[in-house]
Parts: sequence; structure tokens; C-alpha cells
Amino acid sequence: MLALVLAAINLRPGITSFAPLIERIAEALDLSRGLISLTTALPVLLMGLLAPLAPRLAVRFGLERTIAMCLGLIGVALTLRLFGDNAVVLIGTAAIVGAGIAIAGPLLSGFIKRHFLERMGKTAAFYSLSMAVGGTIGVVLTAPATELLDQRWTWGLALWAIPAVLALAIWWRLPNQPEAAVEHRAGLPWGEPRAWLVSIYFALQAGLFYALATWLVARYHEAGFSLLQSNAFFSGFMLIGLPSAFAMPWLAQRFGKRHLLMACCGVLATVCLLVIAWVPQVQPLVVCMLLGVALNGTFSMSLVLPMYEASTPLAVSRLTAMMLCTGYCLACFTPVLTGLGRDIAGDYRWPFLVLAIMSAVMSILALRLAPRRDLAAATAA
Repeated sequence: MLALVLAAINLRPGITSFAPLIERIAEALDLSRGLISLTTALPVLLMGLLAPLAPRLAVRFGLERTIAMCLGLIGVALTLRLFGDNAVVLIGTAAIVGAGIAIAGPLLSGFIKRHFLERMGKTAAFYSLSMAVGGTIGVVLTAPATELLDQRWTWGLALWAIPAVLALAIWWRLPNQPEAAVEHRAGLPWGEPRAWLVSIYFALQAGLFYALATWLVARYHEAGFSLLQSNAFFSGFMLIGLPSAFAMPWLAQRFGKRHLLMACCGVLATVCLLVIAWVPQVQPLVVCMLLGVALNGTFSMSLVLPMYEASTPLAVSRLTAMMLCTGYCLACFTPVLTGLGRDIAGDYRWPFLVLAIMSAVMSILALRLAPRRDLAAATAA
């Protein structure tokens, strides 16, 4: 469990730590909003493109050893951000971080299926909570750390190599279990309609999260709030998601109505995004916190879905790989398009209205993800 928690914590700070510093970095390196958004969009794209490699690497090197190597890759990339005052280096490290996350993510779902089969809901709740904690501390602590480090934002970004090295030390000591030979030739479930439904749902919620992780602070700053206030709203968005990320998978397993919970979260997110788009002055902290509950809830439950849809650890990893591949390949465009939409429209109102429409579509898809009776019976048995 300690290894799982430490690995999950390291899957987000390398991306979310850019949010509090993105305007400062863009100004320091003289980059446009569309180009600086690559620091978020590029790792998300690679998290999608490289996810199908995860099961193949697990078959060749073992699930546990592959995850350890990914944590090492993330640690190296974050250390290289010490030299991130060069735009090529900065964007290149973002790509390396995305590659490490791309492989580790699907395999951690299989790790849960293998070692925590009888308490998947509770373990998935801790997994989701740990990812949310990692994403949150990346946002909340990066700016203060940069202040303490003499305003050196490259040091503030590189700070997140420390937890990656700690996680690597734990994972390298875990016993490495080979995968069953019968599963070696199986591919991703591209021909299954329900797998596509899961993947598209994930794409929508991931796209919303990464667009907000990149531009929510800028939206409120544009609306007249100070940068300190805008960062406080975003911190509220991330912090309140912690209990939501933990509670939703547990509630979904206990009551068996995860599709209804997902739909309700989508409706709440839609309302909040409409408020942010058109009347951002209305209770901004409350709105951001409600939005954090909604999106962290949908994210944690989408991570759980493959664990209930597939029967073996490697099958879970394959479905998760397809979900992440499709989802992140689509989601990576939302930060870039939101930034470009801001440049074209002159403000953030219309881009955030589009995000609200995406959230409404996500709510509709959630209702189609009702638990299958055959799988529910198998899980109960």
C-alpha cells in the first residue's frame, strides 16, 4: 500500500506545478499562451500515445519493475528542470514526465487488481486520493517554494524530483512478478463498444481537468482578482477534491450506483463552469470548491472503471491503457485550444462556455455507464 500511495503521488506534480508559475514562465521566456500551454498539453498527449506500451513492457520486464523504471524516468526529468530557463529543455522535460506517467498509470491499476482484489474499492479510493494529493501539493506548494528559493522558478519546478526518488527507492525493493503466459499475446480492447464509452468519458473529464489546471488562475485574474486571490481559488479547487477523490470510489462500490454519481458530478461541474464563464465574481471560492468536488469525483471514478470491467490484472492494465491512450490523446488539445480561444476571442468567457458544454456531454455519457449485470454478479461472487 505504501508503494502504491507513493507512486500515485508522483503522477501529477510534474504537470500541475506549472499552473501557479505559468504566467511568470511565459513572460520570462517570452512565450505565447498557446506555446507555454505545451508544458501541460505535451505530457498529456504522450500519456495517451504511450499508454499502449505499458502492457507490453509489463510482460517483458514485470509489472513492478516497469513501474519502478517509470518513477526513475520522472525523477530524472524533474531534476533536469533545474536548467528549465531554456524553452526547449522545459518542454522536453514535460514530454519525459508524460512518458513516465503514460506507462506507470495503466500498470498501477493492474497492481491494484493483483494485490487488493477483495478490497478494490477502498484501495482505489486511496489510489485516487494519493493522485489528488500529488496534484494538489504541486499547485499549492510550488509558488511558496519558489519564493523561498530566491524566486528561482526552475528550482521550484525541480523540487518535485525528491518524492519521485523516494518512491523509486521503495518500488525497486518490491518482488517482481512475471505475467501469465496465456495473456502475453492479447491486445487492447479496441473492438469493444463499452471500452470506447469508458475511453470517451475519460477523455472529456481529463480534458476539463487539464484545461482548468492551466487556465483557471488566468481566468480569475482576468476577471479582476489579484494573482494571489486567483491562486487561492485554484488551491481551493484542488484541495477540496481530496475528500471527493477518496469518497467517490468507496461510495460507488458500496451502493453500486457509480453511473448516477458520475452524472451528478457532471451536472455540478456544468453549472460551475457556466458561472465561471459569465459571472466569475459570484462566490468564486465556493464555485471553485464545488467544481473541485465534481471533477475530482469523476476522475477517481473513471480510474476505477477498468477494475470492474476486466477480470485479470493484465486485462485491467490493457483496458486502462486504451482508456488513457484515447482519453489523453483527445484531452491534450483542451489546454491549447482554450489558450488559443482566449487569444482569438480576447477573453476567457467563450472558451469556458465550451468547457461547460463538454461537461454536459460527460453527464449524458455517465448514464450509459451503468454497471453490467454479469460483471456485477461476478464481483459479488
